[in-house]
Amino acid sequence: MSENSQFRFGPATGVGSLPGGDAREAAKTATGSFEDFPFLPELPARGPGADMIGRTAGMLVELYARVEPSGWRLGDRPGRDTKRARSWLGEDLDALEEFTQEYQGPLKVQAVGPWTLAANLELRNGEAALSDPGACRDLAASLAEGVREHLAEVRRRVPGAQLVLQLDEPSLTAVLRGRVKTASGYRTHRAVDRQVVEQTLRDLAGIHTGGPVVVHSCAPEVPFALLRRAGAAAVSFDFSLLTERDDEAIGEAVEAGTRLFAGVVPSAEGPLSDPAGSVMGVRTLWRRLGLSPGLLAEAVTLTPACGLAGVSPGYARQALAHCVRAARSLADNPE
Repeated sequence: MSENSQFRFGPATGVGSLPGGDAREAAKTATGSFEDFPFLPELPARGPGADMIGRTAGMLVELYARVEPSGWRLGDRPGRDTKRARSWLGEDLDALEEFTQEYQGPLKVQAVGPWTLAANLELRNGEAALSDPGACRDLAASLAEGVREHLAEVRRRVPGAQLVLQLDEPSLTAVLRGRVKTASGYRTHRAVDRQVVEQTLRDLAGIHTGGPVVVHSCAPEVPFALLRRAGAAAVSFDFSLLTERDDEAIGEAVEAGTRLFAGVVPSAEGPLSDPAGSVMGVRTLWRRLGLSPGLLAEAVTLTPACGLAGVSPGYARQALAHCVRAARSLADNPE
């Protein structure tokens, strides 16, 4: 964490997914909206392999997945689903490279984290990989290798970028609390030991030695303390889902140097409040925690609440621009 505490994050960025299927248009939006903290967009509307799970499954090394009616299932060899996922990722990287010529600064790339992957990838018997501790270990090792290769490829294409790795873990709380359903839907898989969860995340975060790791979850009850101990330099979350029960963990995280990626702009289409209104809750939280207002811009990056795959392209551009304006409002008037 210490080497990342000096890292200069941008004041605002996107979560990951955008609407539509045009890689160049998406890259133009992601880089044009956030001149000082762009991200590699994901376009799930293209179909299986462009979705969150399929995209990351395509990054795995020596493990392959294919689409079944029930979802993504691990198999023996790379089939057309794996090839399609890799082809789309290549297209996205081509577009990103085109729009980041000469870029220097932080650049965020996303991959699904080991526990959400284990909860959503099926073994041959149709049960989630989560049901088998050995399968979870194999999956985490394969993911670490795949993400390492992915980061190296992005670094080669955008040599001036300081890479930020975001691990998407929306299923993490369900994994910790034993809420992931079995294939039958009648039972749930037992909760995974917190220390095992933490160590697996720590091992994966450890591969990104050149920059910080952000863990993103837009589910309720984000385990802030566990993520901080696992080496996350930042935690990305839907701000509207916070409750006062989270105050203590958030206060400790901020004081320990963990950055908050606060999802304050709605990721569902609708009218947007003025930028100052969007960050009112952040200021209120800060006062409640007794933290110095001067710390706000240093400790918070603003994002949409979650991915924007389900909205119109017009709203997506509006929401990203709104994040930038809201961040400016926060910096100009921290109190």
